[in-house]
Amino acid sequence: MSDVVVIGAGIAGIQAALDLAGHGIFVHLIEREPSIGGHMAQLDKTFPTNDCSMCILSPKMVDVSRHPKIKIYTLSEIEKVEGEIGHFRVTIKKHPKYVDEDACTGCGDCVQICPVEVYNRFDAGIGVRKAIYTPHAQAVPAKVVRDAGHCIDCGLCYDVCGPDAIRREDKDEEITIDAGSIVITTGYTIFDPRRKSQLGYLLLPDVITSLELERMINASGPTGGELRRLSNGAGPKSIIFIQCVGSRDMSIDRPYCSCVCCMQAIKNAILIREKHPEIEVTICYMDLRTYGKGYEEYLERAKRLGVKFLRGMPSDVLADKKGLTLQVENSETSEVLTIHPDLVVLSVGIGPADQTGQMAERFGLPVETTGFIRPLNDALDTVGTLKPGIYVAGTVTAPRDIPDSVASGGSAAMRAFIDTARTRSE
Repeated sequence: MSDVVVIGAGIAGIQAALDLAGHGIFVHLIEREPSIGGHMAQLDKTFPTNDCSMCILSPKMVDVSRHPKIKIYTLSEIEKVEGEIGHFRVTIKKHPKYVDEDACTGCGDCVQICPVEVYNRFDAGIGVRKAIYTPHAQAVPAKVVRDAGHCIDCGLCYDVCGPDAIRREDKDEEITIDAGSIVITTGYTIFDPRRKSQLGYLLLPDVITSLELERMINASGPTGGELRRLSNGAGPKSIIFIQCVGSRDMSIDRPYCSCVCCMQAIKNAILIREKHPEIEVTICYMDLRTYGKGYEEYLERAKRLGVKFLRGMPSDVLADKKGLTLQVENSETSEVLTIHPDLVVLSVGIGPADQTGQMAERFGLPVETTGFIRPLNDALDTVGTLKPGIYVAGTVTAPRDIPDSVASGGSAAMRAFIDTARTRSE
């Protein structure tokens, strides 16, 4: 049987790889980050059950790493794709890690001794990491990566590494893979709220994004799961969520709903109220879109816990003597309210991952005006593409929540499996 290449190792790509490998297909799983898992690894809980996100994801990550028919390529990107269904040739570029992966035990001695601290993208900038680091506590593969761009070459990590796994020099490696089918699951990126400057993001320290809040309330996050105002480190007494930041906004060419923002805000509001019932939590919204199984019941649970829902969107977030201030019209009563929250959380929308357009061009696939890759048919074939043998899944075609991403990953995997079976019979 022909191999299958899966590009992107978030939850959709992981599910596709596991389904294919379970049917005896050898899978090449390509991920541009140092660890697989995608955005789901950053989350604290999942809605509407409040199950631990990593409790669901980690076993799948471990299964992928141990499966004899799955090979993982991290810090790797697609360089070139040639051929057709049944006979694709995929060239990938594997970026240097400056670490011998076979020798590294993941002990972390080098991380502890490293004196350099830099911005930690995994913690959404709330925390820091070292110049040599493990992406997160449950990373797969559980190996360190040396960030040569920030390393000051002090030599401490070389001295402390028992197995001499840290390399002083390393270089890109080009790898060519022959495959029968390709599954693209490159995920999403969150909206940059600096484009809505009136909301004060990065201008006011107590205005944060929903992803920054996720890392803050996560027990493995930079604050150990404790809510903090970034201005002074104190716990907030009131929190305002502002919905649809970067979604359903024609002024910035984001006409679509990002699908997960309402439920994510409700989830985090529930978690906050359950742990800190003294904190006042208000969600400012245009419409609440609780469309999935158990979602409306989840909304009612939030209301019973005392979460307030205010139908109206603030125009500006400003600083005053009390900290933050904003005005919002309650569109149900026409009353204009002035609110002074301690913390403002921007529920940022999601869009196509960086370089999705370049990847689509490389594969010869059309993209929507929104930047997402266009499937063959939005109603009848949501994972097929105009190019036979290439399939798309997860949030590469549209915003999706975790269950829908898993389902689409499985669907794309079965289409790729059918292709390999046909190739074998020819």
